[in-house]
Amino acid sequence: MTEQSAAQPRLLAEIDRLLDSAGATDAPERSGALWRLEEDERQLDANVIRLPARHRIEVHREPDVDVLPVVLAGEGTVHTDEGALTLAPHALLWLPHGSQRAIEAGSRGLSYLTVHRKRTGMRIQLPRDAEALRRLEAREEEAEGGEPACLLPRLCPECGAPNERSSGQACSTCGAELTR
Repeated sequence: MTEQSAAQPRLLAEIDRLLDSAGATDAPERSGALWRLEEDERQLDANVIRLPARHRIEVHREPDVDVLPVVLAGEGTVHTDEGALTLAPHALLWLPHGSQRAIEAGSRGLSYLTVHRKRTGMRIQLPRDAEALRRLEAREEEAEGGEPACLLPRLCPECGAPNERSSGQACSTCGAELTR
């Protein structure tokens, strides 16, 4: 007999409460990942992403996994190689791996759930506060005897993904607003 997983079904989030606490459709204060599936030994990744009104996740490709977004609140547009797809509450999309897309929130913002197979491999997680990041860069410079790694300032503070975006834009991986 094989040993069963210790993971048990449980309620992870109440979407309406999560969106209400973030100002789901028209408050610009909160953007990026509002919630993430972080359970150990999971086979899926899932995120609730919030984009304030008129914010955008720039053109990008997901090379490894298909993504299934479900619009929870607000409206927007997904721009693909084939054209624009209008997003409204309860829209369900399939974004196959390798497809190019950009996501743009409408005048009421856009909140959506994404679900995909868990990615494998190491993800870089940055310290969340500026002082911790400065100490990390100083240790790196001291240990290496030179400049800090040039990629570090270009990593998303929320998910650690590399980004060429500038301050005020959204991370192409998790949707978090970039502050650097």
